[in-house]
Amino acid sequence: MKDAIRTRALELGFDDCRFTTARPPASAPNFERWIADGRHGDMGYLARNAPKRVEPQRVLEGARSVICLVASYAGAVSSPRFQVSGAESAPDGAKPKPETRDPRPGIIARYARFRDYHDVLGERSRELAAFVDALGGSGTRSLWYVDTGPVLERDLAQRAGAGFIGKHTNLINRALGNWFFLAEILTTLELEPDASERNRCGTCTRCITACPTRAITAPFELDARLCISYLTIELKGSIPVELRPAMGARIFGCDDCLEVCPWNRFAREGRMMKAHARADLAQSDLLELLALDDAAFKQRFAGTPILRTKRRGLLRNVCVALGNTGHEDARPALLKATRDPEPLIAEHARWATAQIEHRAADGRG
Repeated sequence: MKDAIRTRALELGFDDCRFTTARPPASAPNFERWIADGRHGDMGYLARNAPKRVEPQRVLEGARSVICLVASYAGAVSSPRFQVSGAESAPDGAKPKPETRDPRPGIIARYARFRDYHDVLGERSRELAAFVDALGGSGTRSLWYVDTGPVLERDLAQRAGAGFIGKHTNLINRALGNWFFLAEILTTLELEPDASERNRCGTCTRCITACPTRAITAPFELDARLCISYLTIELKGSIPVELRPAMGARIFGCDDCLEVCPWNRFAREGRMMKAHARADLAQSDLLELLALDDAAFKQRFAGTPILRTKRRGLLRNVCVALGNTGHEDARPALLKATRDPEPLIAEHARWATAQIEHRAADGRG
């Protein structure tokens, strides 16, 4: 049965398919401590469904196995790097690029430069779950998730041998590096588990050094409240003023800790996501984005993960990026944004305008 499921998963475009039991992950207490310490920030849903996350039986009663699926998004879109605040983060041995005077490029994390992965992987996961149910016969039940269910997907994937959790707390696959999505199928079908993967970070700390906000507080420890991905996507309110300069030109997510990982040298282009790449998102003009009304925002980012931030969230981030990298020619657009009917945008536009004015007064604008 495992061979049949794995073969079907690869036919559907997944790059790897592994199996583990539906027992609670041994690392569950770490997650519970992380929640108790408040390091999940405003992601209240993590605390609300924590009991399910640490006990798969609460998600699917009678679950015996978890099928862990991997889909690479490496290589399908270019990943330009721009000088942001201060020296640019770069892999060991690479020299930072010279400072650019162009205030316009906004940086979107690689994973978001595609059609929404929830939809792409979801279609295939649903089909594979139906295949599993048919294979198991009468009484077999399966549930699939793509980053949406109450499961500790990285912990389960490590136990299934799909990768190991790195010091940046993301999963690393020896054949795919950092650039991949995960999906899971919980099933009542009993399948022999694969061998787990061991940590292979060694003494490397590049990801910790690269983090612009020092969100990786120790090896394997992340404070989401400091993470740029959290600040630009999950946080719905005002971005803490003290963290704004470190965001540079990043407007949706952050790849810095992922990009510097040495395991990326083995990354190969994913088959499933390649056809869904959005090359137009590899480099977005900040001033053009700031001019978007709600209808234009929805039209431009339809079917992408960026819709999640809504206009108010994305333009909040755009204002911060312009405050960090913009010059005098950005002031008119920002002054207009200070009168935006959305208070969140207006507040961040005022901050950005003040930053540009300060640089101009110091002769740096």
